Amino acid sequence: MPKEQFKTMIGGQALIEGIMMRGPQKDAIVVRTADELKIETSPRKERKKGSFATWPLIRGVVNFFDAQVCGVKALMRSADLSLEEEKETESKGQNAAVGLAVAFGMILSVALFFVLPMVIAGFLDGVIQNPLLLNLAEGLVRIIIFVGYLLAVSCMKDMKRVFAYHGAEHKTIRCYEAKLPLTVENVRAQTRLHPRCGTSFLLVVMVLSILLFSVTTSVILELFPGLALLQSKFLYRLILIGCKLLMLPLVVAIAYEINRWAGRHDNLFTRILTAPGMWFQNFTTKEPDDSMIEVGIASLQAVMPEEEGSDLW
Repeated sequence: MPKEQFKTMIGGQALIEGIMMRGPQKDAIVVRTADELKIETSPRKERKKGSFATWPLIRGVVNFFDAQVCGVKALMRSADLSLEEEKETESKGQNAAVGLAVAFGMILSVALFFVLPMVIAGFLDGVIQNPLLLNLAEGLVRIIIFVGYLLAVSCMKDMKRVFAYHGAEHKTIRCYEAKLPLTVENVRAQTRLHPRCGTSFLLVVMVLSILLFSVTTSVILELFPGLALLQSKFLYRLILIGCKLLMLPLVVAIAYEINRWAGRHDNLFTRILTAPGMWFQNFTTKEPDDSMIEVGIASLQAVMPEEEGSDLW
């Protein structure tokens, strides 16, 4: 496989029968219908250098929520395009639907991957007295739930096509970063795994939460030793869960900075750091067919910058 020649900031997301690509100046949604490829592009709002949203740690949270909103909008639009239902304008109702979808998705994710492991670990506090060991147990439960979720979703028939489009997106970017012509043959030869994938980011969030939540628990119990003596175990657990949830934005922010740094370097340490996330992509990507690769190529070409090198990571 040709070696990577540079690292691009262009990234994407698999959609319903399509792919969204996000470039430095614009976003593109490409969907395959029965008759053609439908391509829609939209300009990206440029953030001024030095603005609050570009500050370290702050930018991680801002970019995370921006990606969620854009991702849900793109999914809804791909559903419309795949059904060949063109819409000229986006109504307030649609904006509200996107907002609700993002909110529901965030609540469900937090409940499944964070609150549920905390609740399960809470039943172990009578057996495990050490706060560090209890948080490690909670982290293990979190990772087991995460892996189980990926395994279950990867077995769904409809999701297999979405994951194949995810693979097409990665392969296309790999081909572009190798500075090879964007042809179906060249893209097909690339690996479907990519170190700067969102799956890797989620895994970093999972692992990082174990460390930060352990520190949070220790600090809280050190500052407020009376909490551990509360007669109501439910209230005690509820307070700890609330404090950990308040830490989530910080977890996301630090995880973003780690991924950003690892994505800009290629050495033994960063390869070890990204290896677990790369392995997890075996569940979230599938080998695409040539028609899916064509969608990947069209979506990447739609967002490639006019000035070469302006999309460097």
